[in-house]
Amino acid sequence: MNYKIQDNNLSTDDFLRLFAAVGWGDLPRDMAETAIKNSYAVFSVISEDETIAMARLLGDGAMAFFLKDLAVSPRFQGQGIGRALMTHIEEYIAAHLKPGWDGYFQLVSAKGKEGFYSSLGYASHPNDHSGAAMSNWIRN
Repeated sequence: MNYKIQDNNLSTDDFLRLFAAVGWGDLPRDMAETAIKNSYAVFSVISEDETIAMARLLGDGAMAFFLKDLAVSPRFQGQGIGRALMTHIEEYIAAHLKPGWDGYFQLVSAKGKEGFYSSLGYASHPNDHSGAAMSNWIRN
């Protein structure tokens, strides 16, 4: 399959479509627009003029980076696209760090996808280096 990965070129429509396609639900459009705008970087995977995968990267550009919303269209899962996208994001981070800097790249896996991230070298928490990943919804 031929595809290309683009940096910082993710439309709100594609974000909303992929977000829903992987079962994460529907978001208000203005919420998605704000999330994209305030991300450190966004990535899209394009095949034959269709966006088939996307991800958002949050971070401070120096010490901490957090993967958010990596989604591959169900029609294209299992074809190595998520792996290629993760590799691209890691290379993107490395290219934006100053020489001698080490950035810490974290994520919270979607339920059932832990094995995918483990196969890429990501450690589960807690481990010898850090405590458990934790989260809490803040609602208005």
